[in-house]
Amino acid sequence: MRLGSGAIFSLVRTATTSAAFPLSAVLRVGDALRKRRRFMEADVATCATESGDRNPVHIDDAIARELGGFQRDRVVHGMLVASLFPSVIAARFLSAVYTSQTLKFAAPEYVRDEVVAQVQALHIRTTVATNSSTLLSFACSSSN
Repeated sequence: MRLGSGAIFSLVRTATTSAAFPLSAVLRVGDALRKRRRFMEADVATCATESGDRNPVHIDDAIARELGGFQRDRVVHGMLVASLFPSVIAARFLSAVYTSQTLKFAAPEYVRDEVVAQVQALHIRTTVATNSSTLLSFACSSSN
């Protein structure tokens, strides 16, 4: 599922944020991080098994077209596509703790299509707490 540009999530980064190495030194408002991924049949089958979401539009091409109304074949689980976003961040910020996410699925992502997940820093705010954590807000989108 293509995620709308209004999809927003936040995370808290704690362990490696310090005065000696501030997060602002490696990430600024407006910076974007990207990841490309092609979800294959095996990915969708594993997601269906692990999540219990065995909706036939993810499993059967004919049902996806005829009953689901999709123009092409099977569609990738929206939450599987959404799982790209925390992995994009974790690849750059190992100690990040993903805290929330709001999603809007704007269009289908089909099996075998390349998906580009992008997160963009909207806000960087250091909170006053015992662990001096940094709160990041990101806008994210995906496209094929």
